[in-house]
Amino acid sequence: MMKRCGMTVGAALLVAVGCSQSPTDTPQTSDNANESATQPGHAHGDAPHGGTIADWGGGKYHVEFTVDHDAKSTTVYLLGEDAQSAAPVKADQLLLTIDEPAFQVALTPDPLPGEAEGTSSRFVGQHENLGIVREFSGTISGEVDETPYAGDFQEVAGEHGHAH
Repeated sequence: MMKRCGMTVGAALLVAVGCSQSPTDTPQTSDNANESATQPGHAHGDAPHGGTIADWGGGKYHVEFTVDHDAKSTTVYLLGEDAQSAAPVKADQLLLTIDEPAFQVALTPDPLPGEAEGTSSRFVGQHENLGIVREFSGTISGEVDETPYAGDFQEVAGEHGHAH
């Protein structure tokens, strides 16, 4: 299990701030906690697929968490530095870890049309607990080019058209 080093409140969600350990010890996050603390979080309206965005690797990548409660499924999009454009990578899977109720979902590649053979910017998974209508929080982790990455996210009440 990956250790979270710290949290800071962004404009609309919690965003992971960095560890100063090497990439082989912990996932890539921002190296400068003060720098990250001044950067705004990504609001729901900014997400290209209507989800919740988290930083992955100090801004090198972003991940967008979306959930379909009826289908008990999630789609996670890997985005570039701009947190808008697809960033297809070679990865066998990503791992979604939800805090409460605690569970994990292995996310498998589901490439978007036109993405190069063996790469994907979209990852999907299913779990019974995704059918619970609530705001989820957790971590999305994975490895790209032999470098581990992780990003924490938290859905904000009123997003995604939830009727709570």
